Amino acid sequence: MSRSPRRPPADPPVDRGTPSLALVVLATLAVLVTAADTYVVVLALPDILSGVGVGLAELQRATPIIGGFLLGYTATLPLLGRLADVHGRVPVLVGCLLLFAFGSLLTATADSLGPAVLGRGLQGIGAGGLVPATLALVADRWPPDRRSMPLGVVGAVQEAGAVLGPLAGAAVLAVADWRAIFWLNLLLGLGLAVGVAGSGRVGRPDGVGMALAVVAAVALGLQLAAPAALAEDVTVGLLYVPLVPAIGASTPLVVVAVLAAAGLVARSLARPEGAVLPLRGLGRLTAEIDVLGSALAVVALGSLVWAFAAADPATEIVAHGAVLLPLAVVAGAAFVVHERRTPDPVLPLRALRPVGAWGALVVNLLVGAALVAALVDVPLFARSTTTPGDQLGAALVLLRLLVAVPVGAVAGGWLCRTVAPRVVAAGGMALAALAFVAMTRWDAGSLDGVASTAVLLAAGLGFGLAIAPVTTVLLAVTGSEVHGSAGALAVVARTVGMLVGLSLLTAVALRRFTAEVEAIGRPFELCPSSPADCAAYDAATSAAVLTQLHTVFGGAAIAAGLAAVAALTLLRSARPTAVPRR
Repeated sequence: MSRSPRRPPADPPVDRGTPSLALVVLATLAVLVTAADTYVVVLALPDILSGVGVGLAELQRATPIIGGFLLGYTATLPLLGRLADVHGRVPVLVGCLLLFAFGSLLTATADSLGPAVLGRGLQGIGAGGLVPATLALVADRWPPDRRSMPLGVVGAVQEAGAVLGPLAGAAVLAVADWRAIFWLNLLLGLGLAVGVAGSGRVGRPDGVGMALAVVAAVALGLQLAAPAALAEDVTVGLLYVPLVPAIGASTPLVVVAVLAAAGLVARSLARPEGAVLPLRGLGRLTAEIDVLGSALAVVALGSLVWAFAAADPATEIVAHGAVLLPLAVVAGAAFVVHERRTPDPVLPLRALRPVGAWGALVVNLLVGAALVAALVDVPLFARSTTTPGDQLGAALVLLRLLVAVPVGAVAGGWLCRTVAPRVVAAGGMALAALAFVAMTRWDAGSLDGVASTAVLLAAGLGFGLAIAPVTTVLLAVTGSEVHGSAGALAVVARTVGMLVGLSLLTAVALRRFTAEVEAIGRPFELCPSSPADCAAYDAATSAAVLTQLHTVFGGAAIAAGLAAVAALTLLRSARPTAVPRR
């Protein structure tokens, strides 16, 4: 039975044109800020938990703060990538930055766990959507034979967040409390949103709309923050007194924020040229966006992410696996069936038919599985050997690897100008695999030598070399009309690879550790006269810990090696497959 053709959209397709260099730079800076925020919780988490009323003895309750960010970051990526293709890169960038800023505001003012988790979730959505939109901007500005270098720079900036995030967090915590981190994120998010909106539009911005936006933001911020100097003042404190006593949210500040926000929406709809909020064409956008497909994608990815993110590696591979994994499978299967039938899919699967497209996703999946082993187990190795109990010292050991990743990303983009991307990516992951093989031979004193630094630098350089080639091939074999979706899938593949890799590698390593410990025997059998101070038992246990870490490094070497093989065989450049509009 044939389908009746859909009516063409009333508005013309998005005219992307050629983005300005200033716009690309601002978008890249936004990626840096949000990438740094991803890692800022590493040092601030104990203070955050204390600030929202969670004791250090309840660290297991920190999972929603970390998992909420990761869930928001990953689950909504397909929808945000599609929005960047249909509605334009700039509106998505601005919207994601505003979401990131609002999430920062909620986190900065949180006094309980719920608002903190919600704030981190909104931050995750905003941070995740920036990456595919920025990659698509680069593809819009540079032709395929010249875009590898700028893609490498974007990749380098994203990876630099892993280095700058903890350092920035430590710097802020040295002079202020943890809330200052998120107040700073709020200011940076709003400033970048204004800059991106100004660089990405033609014509002058609407001054009235800007004023309404500022009033709404300031009123809401003051209401949520409620600084004591204002809230306890005899006169100014009236702004925090409900106008209707029975309704706590009826304070003058809330009323001003609501009225200003409503005025901003009305102004943006009435004056679309230069509007602060890009609301024009939302009716057409709602018709073009596959709502059911987007919901199925969120459920499938959300279930998968939470199953691995909330798991305790010491006792389980996945959390609530009996519920979440079947839900992810059913939602994923329904998503694929629905996407093959709908005329306007949220993920145009037809564009992923070229080997280079789905091959890039496979490579990213394997890269993520290998990378997470370095991010987690290199610090663990340091704390188990040369820096026992010293978290900062362990982080500095990992820094030797992380500083080389951005360098490798830029170098990989530069090499792709003269060398086939698949060769560059394969060489980088082969270098990382060799570095992991070397790590499997480390002993208790290895980190004190120069050789370990060379190994860590080689691993970081290898991972960096693979970033630009994978993205270059993915965007080269797909059309510009799906670059946002393709970039989103690349991020999803790497994130899922990290989650799955961490759970599987840790589970296998813990089983080996348990077997090693059981083979040691009990302390009173080894040291009958002094079981409480048995050097033989302690030495054997330390050896078992090293065996566990070596197992993870070995698994990472296998994943990196498979990534090298996949890159060499699958990253094939070809002409993009056009996705017809119906």
